[in-house]
Amino acid sequence: MSRTLTMPPNLPGPRPSRPETVAVVALGANLGEREETIRAAAARIARLPLVSEVQLSPLHETVAVRVDGPDPEAPAYVNAVALVTTRLAPSVLLGMLHAIEEENGRERHERWGDRTLDLDLIAYGDETSDAEAMLLPHPRAAERLFVLDPWLDLDPDAVLPGRGRVADVAAALRERGDG
Repeated sequence: MSRTLTMPPNLPGPRPSRPETVAVVALGANLGEREETIRAAAARIARLPLVSEVQLSPLHETVAVRVDGPDPEAPAYVNAVALVTTRLAPSVLLGMLHAIEEENGRERHERWGDRTLDLDLIAYGDETSDAEAMLLPHPRAAERLFVLDPWLDLDPDAVLPGRGRVADVAAALRERGDG
């Protein structure tokens, strides 16, 4: 004979876990051992709790972008995108990404300045948020070929929530000469 055990609502017990979601994380570095840093950061993300898989795109070298546009005089960036399968909430994942940046010597002195490591949460499944602390998708992702191209390397059918197919967004940027 089988019995079903029910927990009274006030007692702690197992909580339903968050379903797995694929998050898109952009990685960039233009100081130090850039390629090694990007690969090590992806490996570090893979060791986070509630992360079951990380797929890293091929690495792309790109011109640094400043507030006023591309800066060919600045050290070049190495960029990549990781598809991160996780049950972490997006805010928790973002906090852990910031901690990984700090572990790699990231300092936030100048907006869009040189950096040892930059990790941006670009998308979290199809979730959207306009909360200042958690903008999803990333508000400038659709303007950055250094994000879109590596993402397409991993997933040619990718969709940027609210913007459409990543391939179409990238094609429009190229047509305008932006990105």
